[in-house]
Amino acid sequence: MVEAHHHRPTLKQQNKPFKSKHATKSSLKEAAKGRVPRQSPKANPGSKIAAQTRLNRRNNAKQVQTLKRNALVSATRLFNGTDGAPRIVAIIPLTEDVSTRSAVTSLAEALDVATDDCPDHGLWKMKAERFKTSLQFLSVPYKHVYAALDACKVADYVVFVLSSTVEVDTWGDTLLRTLQAQGLPEVVTVLAPTDDLDAKARTGVLKSLLSFIQYFVPSQARVFDMHTAADRLNALRALAEGKPADVRWREGRAWVLGESAEWEDGTLKVTGVVRGAPLSANRLIHIPNYGDFQISKIMSAPVPKPGKMEVEPAVLCEPGDDADSLVSSNDPDDMANEQTWPTEEEMQGAGAAAPAEPALPDAKQGTTPKVVRRIPKGMSEYQAAWIVDEDEDDGDDDAKSGSEDEAMDEAEEEEEEMQDLPVEEDHEMETDSRRSVAFQDLDNEEEAKQLETWRSRKREEEDDLIFPDEIDTPKDIPAQTRFQRFRGMRSFRTSPWDPYENLPRDYARIFQFEDFKRTERGVRRRADEEPGVVEPGTRVAVYVRGVPQEAAGAAPLVLFALLQHEHKVSVLNFTVQRNTEYDGSVRSKDPLILCVGPRRLRVNPVYSQHTRGGGKGANNVHKFERFLRHGVTSVATTYGPVAFGKQPCVWLRETDDPQAPHLVATGTFLNPDTTRIVAKRVVLTGHPFKVHKKTATVRYMFFNADDVHYFKPIQLHTKHGRTGHIRESLGTHGYLKAHFDGPINQMDTVCMSLYKRVFPKWAQLWTEGPPLASESMAMEE
Repeated sequence: MVEAHHHRPTLKQQNKPFKSKHATKSSLKEAAKGRVPRQSPKANPGSKIAAQTRLNRRNNAKQVQTLKRNALVSATRLFNGTDGAPRIVAIIPLTEDVSTRSAVTSLAEALDVATDDCPDHGLWKMKAERFKTSLQFLSVPYKHVYAALDACKVADYVVFVLSSTVEVDTWGDTLLRTLQAQGLPEVVTVLAPTDDLDAKARTGVLKSLLSFIQYFVPSQARVFDMHTAADRLNALRALAEGKPADVRWREGRAWVLGESAEWEDGTLKVTGVVRGAPLSANRLIHIPNYGDFQISKIMSAPVPKPGKMEVEPAVLCEPGDDADSLVSSNDPDDMANEQTWPTEEEMQGAGAAAPAEPALPDAKQGTTPKVVRRIPKGMSEYQAAWIVDEDEDDGDDDAKSGSEDEAMDEAEEEEEEMQDLPVEEDHEMETDSRRSVAFQDLDNEEEAKQLETWRSRKREEEDDLIFPDEIDTPKDIPAQTRFQRFRGMRSFRTSPWDPYENLPRDYARIFQFEDFKRTERGVRRRADEEPGVVEPGTRVAVYVRGVPQEAAGAAPLVLFALLQHEHKVSVLNFTVQRNTEYDGSVRSKDPLILCVGPRRLRVNPVYSQHTRGGGKGANNVHKFERFLRHGVTSVATTYGPVAFGKQPCVWLRETDDPQAPHLVATGTFLNPDTTRIVAKRVVLTGHPFKVHKKTATVRYMFFNADDVHYFKPIQLHTKHGRTGHIRESLGTHGYLKAHFDGPINQMDTVCMSLYKRVFPKWAQLWTEGPPLASESMAMEE
């Protein structure tokens, strides 16, 4: 019996699900998405959790809650009570139409505190009885970028005041990026109180402002509206309760926000509360815009209370025998430290020095090979005259080719000028152009303007990107004179280079650390164990000697305590990245403002490649970068005082407006490595004139035989990956014969790499206003 044929019930293909017997740790971790599974009491009956009753579990949760609360109380004990240390709140306006005073008074109205004595800018202290603490508002005027940076360095909270009608301009955007790179404490964003804001549009405005501020501070959850009483109270609660966020670079450092400053006989008395770490009189003090100074003594300054007897101030700390000195650099002894840098006489005599091999005599007449022109069969001599023979020698034809190129350029310029002329003059110029070349003599100003446009920085940067490090060998100066400070290297990665060879005079002034990490650990350990220090939260009067009198008028005045050795000048290396919003050209040794920690310096850094992983490589040699480019992490090297820790750095460029600098780059302090070699490379190129398998005749790399003999030991390479050496010199025009490790292409380019170590310029302290005369001279050298 034949069975009937049946079709499938469906045509849909069903594959078996994939079942993994062994899941990897990474897959399980990714699937969990950060969730930690709670251990069930039934999973392990013999565990303590299973034996716990409901009362025991409740007691355990209560103990954990108590531990967390005690940790929060100990962290905020500094601010406990209205007599404790005040919470420093920096008020930063981001638009011109908002008022910092109105923002402060709106917060004070939430507690019904009188604000008659509240200034427009500066310090104002308010007691918040409801929250059992006190607030110290530090209001910064609009478009005072350096005051805003200093205020955020010492603040526990930062309040950004936004407008409902005016958008944040370029200055506000640059300030937010700079503060973001510097490191921000806890941030609170408020909407300035105005009368012209419609209640219906308020929700949309708040959403728009929240989206804007979250781009710079992602932790922001809301924007407080100062028009409503509930938001004013919630904003004040965010400032008065909880523990402020820590700024990493401030860990282990002490600072004092001066409530008042008095100057007497060269000594500055600053009264304020010690914040951060314990303050020691043995360490130096840095005052922004003025420099580093020594502490003469630290006195107590208790707050006088009405109805109680005044407490006499007592000496809390005085400098000891191991107090830091103000010596920041060494005084080089030219007689003891002989420099190996060549003198002017040696440099002038280098060109006349005898070559490594005897100079070749001029070629005798008749020994130069003649040029044989091959004419195709059936072609007349007149027709063959139009054939360009690429194998012709470079003797007298250089002048011919040069004149032909000039004629072609002039013809192109003539054609462009004729296109710019009016229509009625075309016919007249057409007849004149056959007899003469049209030429327009420009005046000196226009000629200088066009020359400056042609020699623009943007054009140089584009050329360096297309042809990195390639330069033309000069014809009027011997190459051995022009590149006498350069050297050849067989391998840039492994060839040895003595880091103490040919050092400049500035290297005799700096300090070098044998083991910087070990020194840092010792400095921080001694700071934690140092006796006789002033604990944070103590109101003191710090007497600083040697401060100029105009510092007493600066309000508010901030004192930053330095760690031991942080006054010593060394070679500093920073990892930097270009600001994506800055489109200008940034070249090595361009003057910039370096903001690192509490300091601001005028520097002329040099940039170099950042080795992967931050390593030194086999010889600690790193390639010099002429320009700081977008999307590439580079290392900036400059002289400056040593900084301990991974401190963030900000690089600014001054403009015509002193309070509106450009944010050029941001980064982090790397190390003070004095043996890091920044090698500048130049590439001399030549054209393979004649090629025979692995041997080639190269021209245009040098222009005399002496230079060929001088650079003969240096290895050659091509853009297609071949390597070779110079065999001999040919003729008197700088031709050379080279042999390579493989066949050479006629379209290839022969290159020779030369290297020279470069150094930055000496840094100067930045002060508001134009640079000093000494600083200007240092920048121009």
